Amino acid sequence: MTDLQSELQHTVDQLVAKDAERGVQVAVYRGGELIAEAVAGVADPATGREVTPGTPFYNFSIGKGATATIAHLLVEKGLFGYDTPVAELWPEFAARGKEKVTVRHVLTHTAGVPGIPPDTTVEQLCDWDHMCAALADAELWWEPGTKMGYHAYTFGYLLGEITRRTTGRTISEVLRTEITEPLGIADELYFGMPAAEHHRLAVLEDGPSTFDMSQLPPDTPMLKAGPLHTFPDAAFGSRTDVLAADIPAGAKTSARAIARMYAALLGEVDGVRLIPEARLREATQQAVSGPDEVFGMPSTWALGYGLGSIDTDPEPRMTTFGLGGVGGSFACGDTVSGVSFAVTKNRLGADFATAATISALVHRHTS
Repeated sequence: MTDLQSELQHTVDQLVAKDAERGVQVAVYRGGELIAEAVAGVADPATGREVTPGTPFYNFSIGKGATATIAHLLVEKGLFGYDTPVAELWPEFAARGKEKVTVRHVLTHTAGVPGIPPDTTVEQLCDWDHMCAALADAELWWEPGTKMGYHAYTFGYLLGEITRRTTGRTISEVLRTEITEPLGIADELYFGMPAAEHHRLAVLEDGPSTFDMSQLPPDTPMLKAGPLHTFPDAAFGSRTDVLAADIPAGAKTSARAIARMYAALLGEVDGVRLIPEARLREATQQAVSGPDEVFGMPSTWALGYGLGSIDTDPEPRMTTFGLGGVGGSFACGDTVSGVSFAVTKNRLGADFATAATISALVHRHTS
C-alpha cells in the first residue's frame, strides 16, 4: 500500500499548496490495520501549529456515525430493539401523538421530528435537559415511517436520551467506555470535549460558498428544522460551550479515530470488534430511500448510516455506509472491500470535492 500512502500524501499536500484546504487529515484502514495516513497544512494559522494525525477536528455530522454505532451496541446488549417505541424508554416523548415513533424511525430519519423550535438559542442547544424537553413536546411533521427527512440536530438528542434512559449514563460516557477506550482513541473522538482539551483542536474557518442561506424564505423546511442562527459554521464550531456540550448530531474527532471506529464495525481492530457480523449486516442494509423532505435531495439510509460512496462513480457503491459533515468532512466503511477511511479538515467548504477525490483514490488502490 506504499503507492496509496504516497498518493494520499501528495494529494493533500497539493490541496494545501493550492490553497484549496488549510489543514487536512486522511486515514485508511483495512483488515483492522491502518494502511495509509496523511496530513498536511496547519491546524491554527495564527500560531502556525501544524496538523498531526492526532489533531481533533470539529467536523459536525460525521459524528452521527458514532451516535448510530452506540445505538447498535445497545440493541446488541438487549437494552431495546429497533422496533421499540421511543416512548417505552422515554415516556414523556409520547406527548402530542408521538407514541408510535420507534428507534428504527429515529435511525432512518423517518421519525417525523426533524426540527428544533425556531427560537432555540445556541446556549439552549448546549443544555441537554432543555433540548430533550423541547423534543418531548414537539409535534410530528409527518406520520412516523411515512416520509424521510434529515433530522440534523434531533437525531443526536433522540438517540442520546434513549441511551441515557436505558443505561443511566450520558452518551459521552457510553462513547468512552464502549468505543473510544477499548479502541485506544479516547483522546481523539468526543461528543462533549473537556474545555482543557480545546487547545488541541484544529481551528475552523469558513471557506467560500456560492449559497446564501439567508436568502431562503423562513418557512423553508431546512430553516424550520435548524434555524439559521444555529447553522454549524466556523463561529458555531469554535464556541467553548458548543465544544464542551453533548450535541451528538456531531463530534470532535481525528480522521484516524473515526476511521478506526468504522474498521471495528467491519471486523476486529487489535482484538476489539464493536458488533457481530450479523448485526453489521442488519445495520448496513438499505432501509429507506427517496426524496428528503427537509433538504430536498434524494437520500438512501441504512440504520443510522447513509448509503452510497461519495466519489464520482456513475453508480455509487451501496456497500459503503457512513456520513459526511457540514464543510466537507466524510467517514465511512465498506462491507465488501473491508476498507474504512475518513477525511477531516478545518476549512469548511461548500461541497465534498476533497472527500470525493480521496474516496476515488482509496477505491482505486483497494478494490
